[in-house]
Formats: sequence, structure tokens, C-alpha cells
Amino acid sequence: MNPTTLAALAAFPSQLEAHYAAIPKAFRHWAPPSWEGVPSEAFTAIEQLRHVRDIEIEGYHVRFRRTLAETHPTLASIDSEPLAIERHYGAADPAAVLAEFRQARVQTMEIISQLSDAQLARTAVFEGYGPLTMRSLIHYLCSHDHQHLAGLQWLAGKIDAASLTT
Repeated sequence: MNPTTLAALAAFPSQLEAHYAAIPKAFRHWAPPSWEGVPSEAFTAIEQLRHVRDIEIEGYHVRFRRTLAETHPTLASIDSEPLAIERHYGAADPAAVLAEFRQARVQTMEIISQLSDAQLARTAVFEGYGPLTMRSLIHYLCSHDHQHLAGLQWLAGKIDAASLTT
């Protein structure tokens, strides 16, 4: 697997925590009047954390295991908005979510860091993405990470811009 991708995945928990910490505490539950242009799901800062944790465990861990164990499985996409409502993402404890996510990412790295070329070439179909390989799936996880860092930065920009409205 590409070492740049593996390094980015390993570094993400610290980056996520730092980006979240950059959001002023008073705005961690804040939502802008419009989500137009958001580069991630339309979630508040705390909801972003909980989403990333859930997708890691219930999305990517399951997808990785199935791709490695089954012959060309169809991997489900997760509809995040109903999950956020059902699980009350906004009420999450950020320290607990970050700790759970860090542990989940350790497990992710254990799964993916020692894969053989044959394992990386295993195929599946990912709903919304189409046919892919295990290697593709790892790249999509890395992309998902970056989308949520961008989402937190986007929120920070919206928070700052909100002070300009009269």
C-alpha cells in the first residue's frame, strides 16, 4: 500500500482532534444558516466527530473484513443523516468520541498495514462508488478523512464570517 496514504491515515486522529479543538467551544454545536458548499456532510463540529467514529467502525471495518473474506461482496453505503438523528450525535462527549476513534483507527491500521498485494487486489462493489479493490477502499477512507478536516475548516470559516453579519 502507498506509504503516503498509510502515513495520512495514521496521522488523522491527531489532525482530527486539532481541527476540532480549533473550533471555539461556544460553536461546537453551531450550524450555519446554509450548508451550501460544505465539503463534508452537513454536520456541526461535534457531529463531524461522531460521524467519523461511526463510519470507521460500522462502515470501513465491516467493508474491509468483507472484502478480505468474501468473493466480490456488495458493500453498503451508510445513510449518515438518519443515523446522526437516531444516535443524537450532537449530545456526544467529544473526549470519549475521540478516544474511541483513536482506538478504531489503531484497529484500521492493523487491518490494512500488512496486506499482501493479492489482498489489496481483492474486489468488491461499493454502493455509490461502483467496483473497487481493497486498495481503492483504503484510498476512499483517506479521502473521507480529508473531507472531514475540510468540513471542520469550512465550519471555522463560516463561524468567523458569521461575526460580520449585522
